[in-house]
Amino acid sequence: MSPTPLTPQSDQHAEQPEHAERPRPRVEELRAAAEAGAGPGAVWAIGDRDGTLAGSGPPQTPFEADGLGPVLALWPVIGTLVAEGALSLHTPLSGYCDEATGGATAHHLLTHAADHGSCATLGGIAEHLTGHLLADLAATRVWHPLGMLRTALTGSGRVHSTVEDLSRFLRHLLAGPDQPLTRAWIAESLRIRTGEITPARGLLWHPAPGTDRRQDTWTHHGPGGADLWVSPRQDRWALLLAPTADAPVRAAFRAAAFA
Repeated sequence: MSPTPLTPQSDQHAEQPEHAERPRPRVEELRAAAEAGAGPGAVWAIGDRDGTLAGSGPPQTPFEADGLGPVLALWPVIGTLVAEGALSLHTPLSGYCDEATGGATAHHLLTHAADHGSCATLGGIAEHLTGHLLADLAATRVWHPLGMLRTALTGSGRVHSTVEDLSRFLRHLLAGPDQPLTRAWIAESLRIRTGEITPARGLLWHPAPGTDRRQDTWTHHGPGGADLWVSPRQDRWALLLAPTADAPVRAAFRAAAFA
């Protein structure tokens, strides 16, 4: 079969200027929001397409980004496979691998669930199509080209990284060359792809709670207490790794970061 290459559709990104005028982040408010319920050991940072504007500590300090494997490894690897025509979002996965049963597609799994089973299925498809482990695919196709040399995926599926590396990843989503991730893949992922179904979802990203479409703020929440946010409209990204933080603390941090 010959998958149709992904092409960006008209959406909120196309209707907006390249990026809005950027106010300086409210650093003390961010620090207070991060430490209020997350504790002084929380890892946080905020930046734009040019780099990191503020953060909690040395950007090269390693940490475990628990729960971010799907968005840091699986999602970009799938994007590269779609871009090269090896995988179509809407073709049943059974067409690629006999072990994939039923009519589920990559689009369905990326928009309706981010659980271990769905991610394991997609990771298996990626490995089947390429003959390489997902950890190696993420490193060679995405992380190393972006200069993320301190990021690694362990055999247990846990990601180890640094603020510096996550900054490189999130900055690429805001601007940059058409590789390793194409602008089409990023734009198609950061738009609502579930129609009127709630909660609204993109491709492993979803609109940040408490925001509207005009703000164009997207998030991925890892079950281990790690959160990433990105807003192409505001030219802003943010991250918070705080396992003990509750939803109100995360909401306060996001509000301060994207005010």
